[in-house]
Amino acid sequence: MKVSALGESLVSSEIIKIAGEVNEMKAKGIEVANLTIGDFDPKLFPIPQQLQNDIVEAYEAHQTNYPPAGGVLALRQSVSTFLKERLNLDYSANNEILISGGSRPLIYATFLALVDAGDTILYPAPSWNNNHYAHLLGANGVAVPTQPENNFMPTGADIKPYLKGATLLALCSPLNPTGTMFTADNLKEICELVLEENQSRGANEKPLYIFYDQIYSQLTFGNHKHVNPVTLVPALRDYTVFIDGSSKCFAATGVRVGWGFGPAHILEKMRAIVSHMGAWAPKAEQVAMSKFLVNTPAVDEFLNTFKNKVTESLDTLYNGLMDLKNEGFAIDAIEPMGAIYLTIKIDYVGKTTPNGFVLETSTALNFYLIKEANIALVPFSAFGTEEMCWFRASVGASSAKEIRSKLPALKEALSKLK
Repeated sequence: MKVSALGESLVSSEIIKIAGEVNEMKAKGIEVANLTIGDFDPKLFPIPQQLQNDIVEAYEAHQTNYPPAGGVLALRQSVSTFLKERLNLDYSANNEILISGGSRPLIYATFLALVDAGDTILYPAPSWNNNHYAHLLGANGVAVPTQPENNFMPTGADIKPYLKGATLLALCSPLNPTGTMFTADNLKEICELVLEENQSRGANEKPLYIFYDQIYSQLTFGNHKHVNPVTLVPALRDYTVFIDGSSKCFAATGVRVGWGFGPAHILEKMRAIVSHMGAWAPKAEQVAMSKFLVNTPAVDEFLNTFKNKVTESLDTLYNGLMDLKNEGFAIDAIEPMGAIYLTIKIDYVGKTTPNGFVLETSTALNFYLIKEANIALVPFSAFGTEEMCWFRASVGASSAKEIRSKLPALKEALSKLK
């Protein structure tokens, strides 16, 4: 039976296919280190206790009716305070901040509010889901190649050739899938190119907007500091829409409270779109989050503990891989900078398994590792790039102990390849 052309052309997620294989093995009683999904095992990474208490209290107070279309005012005010205190960003709770059920509706609303069919959307490759959003809008999605020597973050030189006539530049830092970050100099160079492009356009031309996903802004490690376009180049305030929320920095993916912020006239359009979707966050969770965000001691206590646990898992994986590299295995990785991801190079595409099967793609190599080492990764091919030997590892659902226990099996599985 016929469906729409869009429905026919949708491409399923490669991550979901990998998850299906992992779940099938787990159903058979096989323990697999699932390093695929950008989520958290709540047994390892529970939400903040204070936030949980506030949610329960809100339900007991019967905060269960429809929330306002733009989000509960108290939460918008708390987000405004949080942004000012944590990121030195000044956005009004009245008309520059929008709440939704997680960040995904806000991402889609940004694309819908700014992009017409046939417009050009620029995004680095690898990056998360930008190709799918471009497809949903009938836009011209342009994947800008990035290089491992730049930590797979786009540079001004990478992006400059594509700016002419583009409508949206989608950026993310810390970046999913790489866990790497912009430096201030790197991002400022890109921002100045965007400003220059906008200054060259006529009054009746649509400007080039920046969509800036900073959902992992509070999850940075060591000396790596989060930066953003508006702080670096204030003149871009009128052209930048931010996406943020509670899902990643508070391990609260199922709580479904996200926030976007930017110019009032754009947020007004996004608010209308989100309201037509019915994509608001549950009222009780909004009320609870409004209390938690401005509870500075509780936020600081959680983030300190949370970041230490995430860092332990990332460092365990990174150091284990570096040990294999030093033993002569064709493995490499980029040091953890932010988010919950590690970028890994496993240069064994084209090798042959003991039963004579040639691993011609990164996907084939990944499924070999799932079966032989019980470690599941995500190839960068799932994120819009043809980098054959690079993979994303997410540590949100695996403890440092579990990761450490799988490294000998990884070593053995790679040793078998010829």
